[in-house]
Amino acid sequence: MLLRRLQEGESLSMPHSRPMPSVGPHCHELRIRDQNKDWRIIYRIDNDAILVAEVFNKTTRETPVAVIEICQKRLRDYDSST
Repeated sequence: MLLRRLQEGESLSMPHSRPMPSVGPHCHELRIRDQNKDWRIIYRIDNDAILVAEVFNKTTRETPVAVIEICQKRLRDYDSST
């Protein structure tokens, strides 16, 4: 439901979404609670698309460095291929 709202051009803020400048410009973390798990979707808003860089089960307070690094790499790879 939250991804659909983003695709329709709605701007989400806390508690649903927060900026993730550590990943890159226009990157955010979508926060989803599913029964007993906290899911996160790292995404970037481009002019013509919402790019999903990673989906993971959040188990710690901070976003793991490995998740940030893989998101950065995926977005770099995407940017270099377009």
